[in-house]
Amino acid sequence: MRDIIIAGNWKMNKDWTETRDFGGLVADFATSLDHPAVRILIAPPYPFLQEAVSITANSPVKVAAQDVSFRQNGAFTGEVSAAMLASIQVPYCIIGHSERRQYHHETDATVKARMQGLFEHQITPIVCIGETLAQRDAGETEKVILSQLQGCFEQIELADSEKVVVAYEPVWAIGTGRTATPEQAQEVHALIRQWFAGHYGAGFANGLHILYGGSVKPDNIADLLAQADIDGGLIGGASLVYEQFATMINTAVQIVKHRRTQ
Repeated sequence: MRDIIIAGNWKMNKDWTETRDFGGLVADFATSLDHPAVRILIAPPYPFLQEAVSITANSPVKVAAQDVSFRQNGAFTGEVSAAMLASIQVPYCIIGHSERRQYHHETDATVKARMQGLFEHQITPIVCIGETLAQRDAGETEKVILSQLQGCFEQIELADSEKVVVAYEPVWAIGTGRTATPEQAQEVHALIRQWFAGHYGAGFANGLHILYGGSVKPDNIADLLAQADIDGGLIGGASLVYEQFATMINTAVQIVKHRRTQ
């Protein structure tokens, strides 16, 4: 049985004080739950990663960066390398997020290069993939997802499914007024797991965590987590409000407890 991952992507929100205070609240809450089958991640902006690592150090909460350079070092103003993240003990990093692809023209090839750099420094990448509204309406979801998986993972050797996390983001269901049903999300998650089974084996695929990243909120997370291939959420706006984030964490804990009584 796979663990559930509840990951909060703060994007360009919260300052140093808010990071300290919010991170402390989440750390205390996670410690009180003491349930290792639910993994809790927060992804603050770059300037506050060190504070987040410090404030969560004695708790189950882990910290993720929101992106990383695909270069190792050099004259690349504004870039942050995987080695730099490793030097402050950041264990996870989001790569290929739809906003990075849209606004910063990141491609599957550069996502792959980022992933390779993270692997070199024992940082777990959270690899984001997903189709746009136009692609969804054109019936190209499967084609796009499989193309992105191939582009990101081609010639990447993986033996341990714990070394990587995949997040499915239906871009068409984020800020468009349209919502993906749990069944629609499950269909794509199953497709992703099937692809990994074909390329890395059934054992690897069965252990892989695939998160859903399409407007996850307290009122839909239970239905999403009830799906066979959805292993958690990469959560945006709802992760910025402590009460909402705590509610989603608690929902995940209750689901895990229920599964273990079955």
